[in-house]
Amino acid sequence: MSTFLDQVTIDVKAGNGGDGMVTFLREKYVPNGGPAGGDGGKGGSIILKVDEGLRTLMDFRYRRHFRAKPGENGMIKGMHGRGAKDDYIAVPPGTIVKDADTGEVLGDLTEKGQELLVAKGGRGGRGNIRFATSKNPAPEIAENGEPGQERTLILELSILADVGLVGFPSVGKSTLLSVISAAKPKIGSYPFTTLVPKLGMVTIADGRSFVVADLPGLIEGASKGVGLGIQFLRHIERTRVLLHLIDMSGEEGRDPYEDYLAINHELSAYDLRLLERPQIIVATKMDLPEAAENLKQFEAKLKEAEENEESPIPLIFPISAATHAGLDPLLQATADLLDKTPAFPLVEVPTETEAHFTFAPQEKEFTVTRDPDRTWVIGGEKIERLFKMTNLDHEESLMRFSRQLRGMGVDDELRRLGAKDGDLVRIDDFVFEFLD
Repeated sequence: MSTFLDQVTIDVKAGNGGDGMVTFLREKYVPNGGPAGGDGGKGGSIILKVDEGLRTLMDFRYRRHFRAKPGENGMIKGMHGRGAKDDYIAVPPGTIVKDADTGEVLGDLTEKGQELLVAKGGRGGRGNIRFATSKNPAPEIAENGEPGQERTLILELSILADVGLVGFPSVGKSTLLSVISAAKPKIGSYPFTTLVPKLGMVTIADGRSFVVADLPGLIEGASKGVGLGIQFLRHIERTRVLLHLIDMSGEEGRDPYEDYLAINHELSAYDLRLLERPQIIVATKMDLPEAAENLKQFEAKLKEAEENEESPIPLIFPISAATHAGLDPLLQATADLLDKTPAFPLVEVPTETEAHFTFAPQEKEFTVTRDPDRTWVIGGEKIERLFKMTNLDHEESLMRFSRQLRGMGVDDELRRLGAKDGDLVRIDDFVFEFLD
């Protein structure tokens, strides 16, 4: 089983706020004690935090559900409940967080210790001490805690590398990485020896260093899900420079120029912006027979394409990883190109600064439908939240909720739709009679 996991879906649920309390102070020497119910504590939030020690999302393979603790309920004598601690979930650097329902990108976590609030804990309900007024000095009203935010997230790992090695299987990517860094990728004389991305730190003679990623071999159709390439194309998105390795030996019976065009086609088909990254063509296996002649033909075809399309020819470095020939000039050129190539943002940031104001009619904060059994059903995020925060054990709390519904226009909407005295109305799982 692979120990690399780069995409996972998780469910998070923040803690509910604690319930407020209805109680009254009754002490021997305090004749006018009055209400004394404390507020509930805040529910715990769920926060993602970057841990540099992680390199994969493997920890989420066996745990996909995360629930924060609720706040404590309010207590007597005006004492508030204790708030719950926030839950921190460790993720590797390079994690992109998306809302599974809307597709919205919530954050791109790249820096050590960076945090992202993904589910906010509910606030604590108010105790009856908060509802005391001159007209109602002894209220039997308290709120339940606000429900904590709940959502489904997609975590995508896009590894942090400066340079990406791309090319068909068996062109020498793993061999090159093993020679220029201390990484030890699997090397074999058959396709797809690399099943997961491998990272290596490269340091050149002048002291400059950069991170290189050996990505699983692409094949034609990878952008549509063929082979392994589609699983790891996302990792190319963070790289600033691409080393495009092409086997010049002709051992596999493929044409180097056709390979070059095919890989660039797959990159553009996945995301056209990948072609914005500068490329260096690395002609590999130059120590083998016919490699030099194939390189000449390859350069001639590139020059012809440049004349027809007026596109600049990328730098070409012939190398042999087996004999280490040509490696130093390649690494120097790569470092120079990195120095002048900025990072490519994965999340688009709006650049428009002008504000445009348009009139839009205010939408209702609730919906009214009717079930086949003739029961009216009231829905809507705000109403459902108010209902869950209503303490149904006290009549004054129910009357307050009724006034809130009336103020939002629910009663008028029911009458407009034809509701009559005695009709059943349901909010969530609570059913009551409509009184006109």
